[in-house]
Amino acid sequence: MVHLRIVVPADLAPRVMDLLCGSASVLNVVHLPGASHKPEGDLVMCDVAREDASVILGDLKEMDIPRLGSIAVENVDTAISDAAKAAERAAPGLPSDAVVWEEVEQRTSETTELSASFVTFMVLAMQIAAVGIILDQPILIVGAMVVGPEFGPLAAVSVALVQRRGDLARRSLVALCVGFPAGILITFVTVLAFKWAGLPPEDFAPDRHPLTGFISKPDFFSAFVAFVAGAAGVLSLTAAKSGALIGVLISVTTIPAAANIGLAAAYGDGGEAAGASGQLAINLVAIVLAGVITLFVQRRYFVARRHRHLTDPARGAAGLPMGERVKRPRANG
Repeated sequence: MVHLRIVVPADLAPRVMDLLCGSASVLNVVHLPGASHKPEGDLVMCDVAREDASVILGDLKEMDIPRLGSIAVENVDTAISDAAKAAERAAPGLPSDAVVWEEVEQRTSETTELSASFVTFMVLAMQIAAVGIILDQPILIVGAMVVGPEFGPLAAVSVALVQRRGDLARRSLVALCVGFPAGILITFVTVLAFKWAGLPPEDFAPDRHPLTGFISKPDFFSAFVAFVAGAAGVLSLTAAKSGALIGVLISVTTIPAAANIGLAAAYGDGGEAAGASGQLAINLVAIVLAGVITLFVQRRYFVARRHRHLTDPARGAAGLPMGERVKRPRANG
């Protein structure tokens, strides 16, 4: 279930109540007249089956409520009620497969900003990866993959392409185009400092780290794993399954490959740097491509569901057009 907290102007509240009370997938509708003071208006609260959350939110957006008031969305972990079971039965599909698109947009928007913390995590992750390559320790490579924050902007690029969100695409690409070069450059400087201090093993060479050699040797399996991981990552994002996302981060070699570029450059090994660059490019393209395909399929299913909802009598009771395809407002975040 999803909980909605809606602040709506008093003159619009009856329409909102008609919509919510007339929708079979909505329950626990509460109306508190004049309860909100910033912004001014009535407070309406309800729970809605996750499968229909974006559909109902689309209706509320048609009423221009985000501009006139506000909508807060929260997940309900446990609902003990026969009415809740009936609401979920009224919404076709399974809650575990449902996508709350507004939630996805907000989550990806939060991870796309170019910030000091994003760049810092990129740099720190590549430092761990560089040490992992020098010592040929896969466990450090895994650690670097988990620390790296790059999947957020990559997923946001996929969302932006599917929803045609130019603002989101620009913010994501800026974060990636600054974060990766910054990490590579600082890794280059760090490895030079390691060499000057005589810290790497005497027999170390950029092209001789057999346990972690996959970082700079792209092949079919590199692209396949990145594609599958990209699809799994987007599914974990849309289903809010953080455990699966951790597995995705461990599966892709973006951070280790980027770190290896800086390390190989510090040792003057152009071939190793080129191989790592190829691995990085393959991973980035495959992840975004998989994300776009996965989101496109999910989006088509939602659009069909939304179109069927346009004939719901609850829309007519709320004064919304019936049986017409309405263009949904896009989020600004």
